[in-house]
Amino acid sequence: MALSINMTGRFGGISRALSHREYRRFFLGNFTSTVGRWMYRMSVGWLTWELTKSTSWLGIVAFAEIFPTVVLSFIAGAIADRIGYGRVMRACQVLITMVGIAFAALILGSWITIELVLVLTISYGTLEALSTPARMSVVHSLVPAEDLTAAVALGSTSFNGARFLGPAIAGLLIAYMSIGVVMSICAVMFLQFYLVLNFLRINEGGRNRKMSLELVSDMKQGLIYVFGHRGIGFLMLLLAATGLLIRPFMELLPGFSEQVFGRGAEGMSILLSSIGLGAVFSGLWLAQRGETRGLTRMVAQSLMICAVALILFCVTEYLWLGAAFLFVLGYFMLLAGIGAQTLIQNVVDSSMRARVLSLFVLISWGLPALGAVAMGWLAEYIGLREVVGGGAVLTLGVWLWARPVTARMETGLEKLDSPERG
Repeated sequence: MALSINMTGRFGGISRALSHREYRRFFLGNFTSTVGRWMYRMSVGWLTWELTKSTSWLGIVAFAEIFPTVVLSFIAGAIADRIGYGRVMRACQVLITMVGIAFAALILGSWITIELVLVLTISYGTLEALSTPARMSVVHSLVPAEDLTAAVALGSTSFNGARFLGPAIAGLLIAYMSIGVVMSICAVMFLQFYLVLNFLRINEGGRNRKMSLELVSDMKQGLIYVFGHRGIGFLMLLLAATGLLIRPFMELLPGFSEQVFGRGAEGMSILLSSIGLGAVFSGLWLAQRGETRGLTRMVAQSLMICAVALILFCVTEYLWLGAAFLFVLGYFMLLAGIGAQTLIQNVVDSSMRARVLSLFVLISWGLPALGAVAMGWLAEYIGLREVVGGGAVLTLGVWLWARPVTARMETGLEKLDSPERG
């Protein structure tokens, strides 16, 4: 007992979240699967290069995996709210496992072609798009409200940790074994999560309806709900500002590395690693903190800090100083994302949860892609630093608008007597 108390005191919300058996099972299974997901992504990229030696094909295959998320996220949220998180996750996970097995068999049998890579990548991306809203929403059913912040933060931290661990493992295995072996291991990692989901007990109250044309009405109701909820609408606006005006800088980092800092891939690696390291520290701190109280102000203040850090990054000519600014940016970008997701989960009506979180996914992943296209085009005429820095300045304007609004929103968003869990 003394050891348990000491560990809880030392690790705070992390220990509390992991003390819930169902969440602990989900966390470990999902983390293992996520490591496999990043191993898979690196393997597909390397396989594409080996088959084509074409940067165009690299872009096409990357787009094929991401595009379904933008198109299908909101539909996926409506499906999950209608038929249940567990049913959606299990169906998608078994099919993801089959995609991994198909990849491994085709590679090991020397039957793989770039056309088959494209087909399997689209299939994988579609399944990921369909399962993501359910995977995010189910956390609320596995922990009590007071441990939700820690659980969401742990999930984000594990995702960022897997982003580094997965490619590192895959790189070593590809070097000493083969891509086919790596894909076989990925399939096993996907399968273990499917098995975990089959034994997971999830409260699916009210989510046992059949698929029908009423799905369209469900989606419409979800949009009306989001735009009619002042607190959730406020958070979505802040996320949209980050997605359009801040986050697109990541896609433009190759240009910064070469044009601004006079470095190549090595410089870009340093900059990307700094962002990721900041994100991991942020996730761990939030998980250890384990409180909803104060998150609304943190989300709003993070918008300002991200803008200032990006402006400083744009004006410096020293790589390591730029990396330090990006560490801060990575820290507060993730803090804003986790904070907003936690607050949304805290107050959203349980019957709308997956639809609302699917919009969260769409804004967080889709808007940065659009913003990157727009900023990249403008940078050709205005300049890289000027465009990215201009987006940061506009973000400061959004923050000035949000400051007085934040105080009015925090009471409703941070309440612990949120809607009935389910």
